[in-house]
Amino acid sequence: MAFELYRLVGLAFEVYTWLLIIRILLTWFPVDPYNPLVQFIARVTDPFLNLFRGLLPPLGAVDISPILAFFALRLLRTLVMSILRQVLFF
Repeated sequence: MAFELYRLVGLAFEVYTWLLIIRILLTWFPVDPYNPLVQFIARVTDPFLNLFRGLLPPLGAVDISPILAFFALRLLRTLVMSILRQVLFF
């Protein structure tokens, strides 16, 4: 049971990482903003990305805040997985 929870949390971080990648790629192409899948991805990822959009000014037309978001997500994942490992397995 503990191992399944650990894997599920790891999978959730993996899925969210891919949703962020897809959201960033969607900004590079013309997409229908009324598409339910596009709206879902934006609704799920934009609050997290918005935390970082105000921290760094854009470099011309390039928004580098997703880089910060990926670093923060990776750090959060490492922290959460480490805590889970200690609580569930030791």
